[in-house]
Amino acid sequence: MMDAKKRNHYAYLEGWISIVTNIVLFAFKLVVGLMTHSLAIMADAWHTLSDSVSSLIVILGVKYSSKPPDKEHPFGHGRAEIIATNIIGVLLSIIAAKFFWEGIKRIIVREETIYTMSAIVVTVLSIIVKEALAQYALWAYKKSDSPTLKADAWHHRSDALSSVVILIGIFLGKYFWWMDGVLSIIVSCMIFYATFGILKESFHTLMGESITDDLEGRIREICIAKEGSDLNMHHIHVHNYGHHKEITFHIKLPGAITLREAHTRATGIEIALMDKLGVESTIHVEVEGEHL
Repeated sequence: MMDAKKRNHYAYLEGWISIVTNIVLFAFKLVVGLMTHSLAIMADAWHTLSDSVSSLIVILGVKYSSKPPDKEHPFGHGRAEIIATNIIGVLLSIIAAKFFWEGIKRIIVREETIYTMSAIVVTVLSIIVKEALAQYALWAYKKSDSPTLKADAWHHRSDALSSVVILIGIFLGKYFWWMDGVLSIIVSCMIFYATFGILKESFHTLMGESITDDLEGRIREICIAKEGSDLNMHHIHVHNYGHHKEITFHIKLPGAITLREAHTRATGIEIALMDKLGVESTIHVEVEGEHL
């Protein structure tokens, strides 16, 4: 398990780089969008600015989630990062809804947009910069296992993909008057799709999740290495509090052993799980051969 201080360093660094870069890119896009009266480019600009907001949430979420357990939160504050991920998803949804409706209105009034070379330049620049930020955020996510960084990475990538769509539309815009309105709708749908993936994963964690086959297999391996068998492990549950996970499960031991020996063996497994997986565990001991 990565040290919490080092893990948070990745999140802070990614967050600040993202904030500064996105504010600069937002300014360029907004100016070009206003010059060309392009709804799609302006939508893309505000999408970029929302990345700065989401990155600020990344920083605040990680900072709060790293606080140690206290009386009100005995399991720590790790779920603050998951809540921050949900906030990012909601922000994306609001932006997507706004520009979906604006795109429809532009088609209804038959408003045409004339693109210039500046629109091409700023769109190509956006694609390169946003994909670079997405790659960096994904790299930081793999290093830190932070779900908020993963959400932020897809936020960057959705912006890069929307810019690709806009770039295609710029070259087709002179042939179809409705192109800008349609592009705004397409971009909003792409944002909705990215949002669905982000919220689905974070809600899954908040609602509670079953243990994965991989994690269960690793727990059994550790138990076998410690005791020579998995002791009929069953009733396994994972309680996810962000980076802090707790596992509870039952094992079966011979009824003839003393309470002290049963406690010692269960504690030995708990210590091994902490050493190998970095998770806290609580083991309930049952009598072998009995079904209660």
